[in-house]
Amino acid sequence: MFAYYLHLALRSLRRNWIMTALMVLAIGLGIGASMTMLTVLHVMGGHPLPGRSAHLYRPHIDPLPADMKADGDWDPSDNFTWPDAMALLQAHKAPHQAAMSGGRVLVHPPAAGARPFFVNGRYATADFFAMFGVPFVAGHAWSAAADEHCARVVVLDEALARRVFGGIDVVGQSLRLGEHAFRVIGVTAHWQPQPLFYADASASAFGRGDRFFLPLATAHELQLDVAGNISTWVEGKSDLGGASTSWLQLWVELDTPAQVAAYRQFLHDYSAQQKALGRFERPPSSARLYSLAQWLDHENLVPGDVRLQAWLAFGFLLVCLVNIMALLLAKFLRRSGEVSVRRALGARRRDVFVQFGVESAAVGVAGGALGLAVAQLGLWSVRQRPDDYAHLAQMDAGMLLGTFLLAIVASLLAGLLPAWRACHVPPALHLKTL
Repeated sequence: MFAYYLHLALRSLRRNWIMTALMVLAIGLGIGASMTMLTVLHVMGGHPLPGRSAHLYRPHIDPLPADMKADGDWDPSDNFTWPDAMALLQAHKAPHQAAMSGGRVLVHPPAAGARPFFVNGRYATADFFAMFGVPFVAGHAWSAAADEHCARVVVLDEALARRVFGGIDVVGQSLRLGEHAFRVIGVTAHWQPQPLFYADASASAFGRGDRFFLPLATAHELQLDVAGNISTWVEGKSDLGGASTSWLQLWVELDTPAQVAAYRQFLHDYSAQQKALGRFERPPSSARLYSLAQWLDHENLVPGDVRLQAWLAFGFLLVCLVNIMALLLAKFLRRSGEVSVRRALGARRRDVFVQFGVESAAVGVAGGALGLAVAQLGLWSVRQRPDDYAHLAQMDAGMLLGTFLLAIVASLLAGLLPAWRACHVPPALHLKTL
């Protein structure tokens, strides 16, 4: 029966090809605009680490003076001081925990005549790799003992290993970073969570991933360059090891609600202790524990203008659907005589309703194909923008399928009222005029 209804739908659409073209154009433009912005929101607001995101938390304490205010959009208390980060790590209140900071070093390739170049990477403690599930293609991460002894070891990402050594079989090789030599102990596979949630707010949230990883204690001891916000609230030069300079990020992994509650209480107690010692001026209630989703919202990683554009796109789709509904209503009511004959020959209202529903769905399929082309054009235009997230504007398989599903559902919704009106036309009234 479906094949028969589809045949009738195609005949009807070909018979009124101008009206069909208008409906397909309307739904195609609406779907294209909506899916363009929905895809951008999808890539910007998705889970950076599927399967792990729900267990990752960002602690927050506030060591700032009571009279110090945030500088614009940046709050210095979003980062940790060295003493606070080390105190929280040494308390071992989480199954996995890691302190980190962005870094920038000058790489000296071992090949004769090769020119040195700068790369960005990460200074971190050993749990970074296990907590975030960083994949390795060769070697392994360093141990907690390497952190304690400030070992001069480095983990490279696959792209940097190939650029410097020409391959990934480089474990045991020596590499000069800045003025110091490091032993390569591991090579990571391509790993680039989007957004880069663990990075400092000054870093590009949708930029390239880290090219190297060094033990945080080693980088601190060697005074390697830090890439990120360094905030101090005392006069004079910033002291990265001092209690009045924030520059570190801290993440913990908590697997159960009980662990989350216990760690939140630990942060409150730590802040209360520091206030009692006279170091913290703000109340312990300023201590927080952000989930990964809450942290992304706190950092406002999805710009407000992108959300506004998405709402405008869906508003445009709604306008298109209203116009399609009007066109379908006019078209179906013009076929009242045909419907009356079918009803007189024994067709049920349900049969007529399904017939027109199939016709609406056929319009949706054609509109979905056009909408996909419009969306691809829209995403291409997004990729030409200078925004750091622009290169991510690509449709995956789920979004491709979603384009057609949205088009079909939208066309069916637009056809509900016209189909219902058409199948309730009194047959006797129209049969008299035939």
